[in-house]
Amino acid sequence: MTITIRPAVHGDAATIVHFITELAIYERAEHEMKADEAMIQSTLLGDSPHAHALIALQDDQPIGLAVYFFNYSTWLGHRGLYVEDVFVTERARGQGAGLTLMQALAAIAVDNNCPRFDWQVLDWNQPAIDFDDAIGAKPRKEWLSYRLEGDALKQFARAGASDHD
Repeated sequence: MTITIRPAVHGDAATIVHFITELAIYERAEHEMKADEAMIQSTLLGDSPHAHALIALQDDQPIGLAVYFFNYSTWLGHRGLYVEDVFVTERARGQGAGLTLMQALAAIAVDNNCPRFDWQVLDWNQPAIDFDDAIGAKPRKEWLSYRLEGDALKQFARAGASDHD
């Protein structure tokens, strides 16, 4: 059984939504999953994508997904590669698809002169933590992850806009 990686293409929207839904269920956050095929087609597979995706295949059947984008480090003066999601369907786990996806992402980072490659992992996801440790990744314990979303985001934006009027 050979695992291959290819860039996502226009016809992959349904597959990507399926994998994102499976990931949301795995991460106990299915209620937060809002993306649909039209959104994925527009933002990930359209003419001006906001991010990029790779599809892992085993015997020509999709078994995994990686979504990534380029960020920028002012300290380094270079862009970096940030992985939003890596997902391998349950039936294909333990067969090397996750490793192959991460190696493909690392190659993209190197090919694009990115001095670093970042992602996040849930603190309860021990299999992912063990995998990350095994490939030589190090946790960044000195940084806390923050998020502003929903009504709080809108209120904060409005407050800033009224300060500048």
